[in-house]
Amino acid sequence: MKHINLVPKNSKVLMLLIVIFSLSTNVYAKKNDCWVDIYDDTQYKGKSIRLKGPIQLVNLFDVQGTNWDKKIESIVVSPKATLTVFENQNFKLTLAEMANHPVLMKSLGITRQDILEDSELIFHPDSKIHGFGEFDFYHKVRSLKITCVK
Repeated sequence: MKHINLVPKNSKVLMLLIVIFSLSTNVYAKKNDCWVDIYDDTQYKGKSIRLKGPIQLVNLFDVQGTNWDKKIESIVVSPKATLTVFENQNFKLTLAEMANHPVLMKSLGITRQDILEDSELIFHPDSKIHGFGEFDFYHKVRSLKITCVK
């Protein structure tokens, strides 16, 4: 009895390429889930741009050709991103970090209450912030970091 191969040799290679391609696009799709939409008005209105992570912006003077310094008012964080916004450019030393240096705090006149009103905010995946005013961060975002979660 003669054995008949119903699948030609070329189609095995084709099937292997299809499997490899489908896996690579799945990885690409997951990587694209790391982004943050920023808006210059509350309630996700006004001018907006999408920032793809991971990214670190030491200032916001030229973000995709536009000055966003102290202009971000609302945000949408994707399922695979974490956003940290800073009141200072260049991710300067925050008040929470200064708490580890009591002599420095005293010399600068910083109190425990000041520590509670920190100069950075962290937003986890799937966060939606309709206005930074509720965080006492109205017109304060001057630098930011987007990290991607796996």
